[in-house]
Amino acid sequence: MKILGIDEAGRGAVIGPLVICGALIEEKKIANLKKLKVRDSKELSPLQRVGLKGPIEETLSGFELVRIGPEEIDSSRISGTNLNELEVKKMARIINNFQPDKVYVDAVDPIEKKFASRLKKYLRVDTEIIAKHEADKKFPIVSAASILAKVARDSDIEEIKRIYGEDIGSGYPSDPITKSFLSSWLKEHKKLPKIVRKTWSTVSGAIQKEKQKTLDSW
Repeated sequence: MKILGIDEAGRGAVIGPLVICGALIEEKKIANLKKLKVRDSKELSPLQRVGLKGPIEETLSGFELVRIGPEEIDSSRISGTNLNELEVKKMARIINNFQPDKVYVDAVDPIEKKFASRLKKYLRVDTEIIAKHEADKKFPIVSAASILAKVARDSDIEEIKRIYGEDIGSGYPSDPITKSFLSSWLKEHKKLPKIVRKTWSTVSGAIQKEKQKTLDSW
């Protein structure tokens, strides 16, 4: 039996992509993931996640990473497609590609069954969907997907730091380094770079605040 686990990293970030990972495994090999002691990526250090990446990939039958960049997130929101629906479409694409017998997915909707139903409407394959909150803590295959997604996003953030030549922090709005970067960039350039999700309330609020400062200075 082919089992697919799906999870994401970077959902609440204001900088960088949201990364979704679909991890496919033969049911009989799930025990091997347990031996690796995979768990929710947030419970692991960056070094532990990187160390698990290779062994996880060797255990899987296959995996797919889908990146949703800030510009796509913004354009979708502006056109009326919220992030939940955008994620559902991307996850469905992964499921259709792998055609698994069963799918375990971390539900982003408050109602688990509702999330599963929304996912099924985009599927071209007949498969069992098990959508659960905190699935990355409950199912090893979702933990594996969580780890691969997080490693990929961390790598993307490091590349952004290299390109921009400064520390942008984790990219989350609660991170003081990220806040400082956004504030400094906005003051200097009067607009935000393409790495930022401009439709996020924390970001749009900062833009309006900076515009008001500029008007007040006249």
